[in-house]
Amino acid sequence: MESFLKTVERRAFVIARINTKDEEEALDIVQDTMFTLVQKYSDRPVDELAPLFHTILYSKINDWHRKQKVRNRWRVFFGFGESDVQAEDTVPQEQFLEPDNYLQEIEINKSVLEAIKDLPTRQQQAVILRAWEGFSVAETAEIMKCSQGSVKTHYSRAVHSLRDKLGELINERQ
Repeated sequence: MESFLKTVERRAFVIARINTKDEEEALDIVQDTMFTLVQKYSDRPVDELAPLFHTILYSKINDWHRKQKVRNRWRVFFGFGESDVQAEDTVPQEQFLEPDNYLQEIEINKSVLEAIKDLPTRQQQAVILRAWEGFSVAETAEIMKCSQGSVKTHYSRAVHSLRDKLGELINERQ
C-alpha cells in the first residue's frame, strides 16, 4: 500500500491543485483520499488500488466544489469577493534538460495546465484519467461514475478544445 501511495501522491496533488486552484486545499484532498483508501481498502489487491484511489479522489474533489458553491453564495451575500491569488502550477520535472530546453518545457507545462484548467470539470477528469493516468475507457467510466459513451464524449471534446487552445504551441514544436 505504501509503495502505491508513493507512486500516485505527486500526480494526485497536481490533479487536485488543477481542480481547486489552491495548494493547501489540494494537499488536504489528497491526504484525505489516501487516508480513506488505507482505512477502507487496505485489504484489496494492488491492481485494484488505482481505480479505487481515483474514484475516491474525484469524489473528494466534487465534494469540495459543492462546498465551495455554498461558501461562495455566502461570500456574495455578505459582499466579499473571491481572492485573485492563485497557486503557481508546475509539473514535476523528472529529467535534467539543457537550460533552454528546461525553460521551454516549463512554459509548455504551464500552457498545458492552464488549458486543462479552463476545461469543464468532467472534461478535465476524462483527459487526466485517460491521457495522464492511462486508464481505459471502462475504468474511466467507473471512476467518473458515468457511461463509457460519456467518457468518450468528454474526452473527445476536451482533446478538440486543447488542440484549439494549444495549436500554435504544438506547431512550434514540430
